[in-house]
Amino acid sequence: MKTKEVKKLTQDQLFSELEKLKKEQFNIRFKKKNGQVTNTASIKTNRRSIAKVKTFINLNKAK
Repeated sequence: MKTKEVKKLTQDQLFSELEKLKKEQFNIRFKKKNGQVTNTASIKTNRRSIAKVKTFINLNKAK
């Protein structure tokens, strides 16, 4: 998820996006353990997307 996209989201949308990304991360990790993941870079990109969303949630709380 790009930073510009994250900036446009409201607080509620950020929380729903965070939940979606966490579920996706769980599924990716589960598939990795079973040997079904061919694109291991998706783990890294998902983790960074979660970090971006959390950062903007905290920035909005500070305002």
